[in-house]
Amino acid sequence: MGSADQTGSTARKARIEEMRRAQQARERRNRILVITGSVVAVAALVVGGVFVVKSQSDDDSSTTASDSKASGHWVTGSDGVKTWKGTLGRTHVAKTVTYPMEPPVGGDHDPVWLNCNGNVYTEPVNNMNAVHALEHGAVWVTYTSKAEKADVDALAAKVKKTPYTFMSPDDKQADPIMLSAWGKQRTVTGADDPAVATFFEKFVQGEQTPEPGASCTGGTMK
Repeated sequence: MGSADQTGSTARKARIEEMRRAQQARERRNRILVITGSVVAVAALVVGGVFVVKSQSDDDSSTTASDSKASGHWVTGSDGVKTWKGTLGRTHVAKTVTYPMEPPVGGDHDPVWLNCNGNVYTEPVNNMNAVHALEHGAVWVTYTSKAEKADVDALAAKVKKTPYTFMSPDDKQADPIMLSAWGKQRTVTGADDPAVATFFEKFVQGEQTPEPGASCTGGTMK
């Protein structure tokens, strides 16, 4: 059994690494397309000119908070993992988004993802960027000031060596240590809780991922 688990874990790591290399290739192609598109757009502006009129309602929408297009409720499984049953929007928005859960596990989000290649943040991060990282298949470890330092340090060490994960403090959450993925969440008792390894194994680039293989680098660091 142990040999089979090890083989499965090795295959999973290889698949993640293969997806990462493919994403890097896509990023290089996308940069070329963006540069080309920018040149064409600038030329069009110079030749034709652009006149944009924004209504007052448009101005308001860029500065006021909105919901996340996330509606539904939690369903807790026998394994302790909560699954969000309902809608999780995936639109890229510039305005501030409020989420119906903390930490959020999905919904409309910032166009830029939070770097999630084993990144450990010592300050709270922007939820909108973090949700984008979850969309890419990352697992997010969060903790409050009530979490034991030894647990925080041990979890940080695990995150640092695991691609498609990231970690940050969050004193707004209900429990001292929580794990989140797109549409999934659970509380754990500490770094040595077996549920930590199980959650990582199942949800790092798991089946719940809307955009498997998308980048966890080249985003924002805050």
